[in-house]
Amino acid sequence: MHNLESILTENRVFPPNPDFAAKARIGSRAAYDALVAEATSDYEGFWARQAREWLTWDQPFQTVLDESKAPHYRWFGDGKLNASVNCIDRHLPAKAKKTAIIAEADDGSVRTISYQQLHDQVAQMANGLKSLGITKGDRVIIYLPMIPEASVAMLACARIGAIHSVVFGGFSAEALRDRINDTGAKLVITADGGMRGGRAVPLKTAVDKAIEHGCPSVERVVMLERLGNDSATIVDGRDVLWSQLTADQPTTCEPVSVESEHPLFLLYTSGSTGKPKGVQHSTGGYLLNAILTNAWVFDLKDDDVYWCTADVGWITGHSYVTYGPLALGVTQVIFEGVPSYPDGGRFWRMVQDHKVSVFYTAPTAIRALMKLGDEVPKQYDLSSLRLLGTVGEPINPEAWMWYHRVIGGERCPIADTWWQTETGAHMIAPLPGAIPTKPGSCTLPLPGIMADIVDDDGAPIGPNQGGNLVIKRPWPSMIRTVWGDDARFQRSYFPETLKGYYLAGDSARRDDDGYFWIMGRIDDVLNVSGHRLGTMEIESALVAHPAVAEAAVVGRPHDIKGEAVVAFVVCKGERPQGADAEAMIKTLRDWVAEQIGPIAKPDEIRFGDNLPKTRSGKIMRRLLRGIAKGELPQGDVSTLENPAILEQLMGQ
Repeated sequence: MHNLESILTENRVFPPNPDFAAKARIGSRAAYDALVAEATSDYEGFWARQAREWLTWDQPFQTVLDESKAPHYRWFGDGKLNASVNCIDRHLPAKAKKTAIIAEADDGSVRTISYQQLHDQVAQMANGLKSLGITKGDRVIIYLPMIPEASVAMLACARIGAIHSVVFGGFSAEALRDRINDTGAKLVITADGGMRGGRAVPLKTAVDKAIEHGCPSVERVVMLERLGNDSATIVDGRDVLWSQLTADQPTTCEPVSVESEHPLFLLYTSGSTGKPKGVQHSTGGYLLNAILTNAWVFDLKDDDVYWCTADVGWITGHSYVTYGPLALGVTQVIFEGVPSYPDGGRFWRMVQDHKVSVFYTAPTAIRALMKLGDEVPKQYDLSSLRLLGTVGEPINPEAWMWYHRVIGGERCPIADTWWQTETGAHMIAPLPGAIPTKPGSCTLPLPGIMADIVDDDGAPIGPNQGGNLVIKRPWPSMIRTVWGDDARFQRSYFPETLKGYYLAGDSARRDDDGYFWIMGRIDDVLNVSGHRLGTMEIESALVAHPAVAEAAVVGRPHDIKGEAVVAFVVCKGERPQGADAEAMIKTLRDWVAEQIGPIAKPDEIRFGDNLPKTRSGKIMRRLLRGIAKGELPQGDVSTLENPAILEQLMGQ
């Protein structure tokens, strides 16, 4: 990786808004530097102070970090706590009447849940789970729509020490079955269905199919009546309705105090082989970073209305919907639907109606909404916004600028956050009151996060050269293992060549100011005529063209150059075909050559109505690499939201 070349130049810098900085939790570069210096000089002392300040402990810890069995690090190992207490009970009675959740359904109906009501619902569900024989350490699969009951189910599991594994409600029965069997779950919590873009999604049917195909560990199924249309089958002796399970349960439930290292949840993330990995997270360490990053990066305050658009089926929905915001006692929006239904103004209408102040979404959504033009968001009052965030993949500079200008009104800082399912929380992101931002850069590591860029032998790399992004010291919310496959955990994240550093799997560079720029996944690096190029930079150049809404770049073997650059492009407006397509291909090739040099010119450009994406909005480049080589997609495609797009792209 040491000779990975950086070919993207971005010189725009946006200092913190003085009015924002004056009220921010961390409001100056000096304050940021002081925290970094504290963590550098006394690493364990720094994290101990944060843990005592931000978490409510049942049994205070004495040992901060145990590195004796690295890479199986233990944080606050002799301390005990409960995650649901940290998210609910400690806010009571002071915030009993405060709104915890504003839930907007797919059809636009809205309900609000106070912190007291949330407490009572979690307690009733926890008591219901206990009545079904669920105890500390048991695994529970949660397969629900993006509705408040998903968070209720997660917190109910946490309250009794059960380990939850949330499966996104758009996954197939086969994907669900694999996750049930890998966890050995005794119980599945689901709904008769959910609503997505005006269409019903039959969840209980998928659960039944998964169990029919072999899930021997499952003893009971709890079904929420979300649709209430009798479309779901109830299996006598196995299935119980949520309403019946909780109806007569007390609204108090004694929380189970668990060890800091007790697993809070398992969450499955795709691997390069297509076989999902069950990422295991702890309770105390995970919760600390989830809280800290919501406080520092989003600067969340008591009067904020916060909205993260992610589903709880992803890590973003764990850290930035269920656990972090609720642990800070803020009011948040939860949304069941999609940004394009019933029209492209849905997000902005909701920001206006709920007076959202902090908004966190994915670059994919931003680019899709940008494609609709400036006039759509201009129809809505977005003046309540004070901070914007982006998550999921690097945001290209032009989408960043549109977000800044059209949505943020040139007054809102943008927190471009780099992190992973495995890291549990933000690792590199701007503290909005302290750090100037640059479009496309996630800026600087958070205090206490020792990030670096190294070559394949772990040696540091100088400015403006690409390499392996690593984290050199353990941090509280880091992955503990891959469930049932510890060898894969060590092989994937702590390779012997890297001196015990955590390998993120991303390539990155640092500029002359020390800012980090993500260049793509390590396996997305192209080797073109001896030049090693990151795909993200070519993608950013393509999207900078005014006719392009989205782009993904992969490589395919080339007899002379080693690899050819293949670009998949979604244009604004209609997909170009025939002569129009040929003209657009020439235009875009010339554009890339002008923007970053002839070496990066795509050898082939294919146009699509969309790109193959997971239901969380991530582009499945593994499938595009196969298409570029003329091969049918291989491996697990259960996470693919739009299978038809593969045929369209293959047909060119």
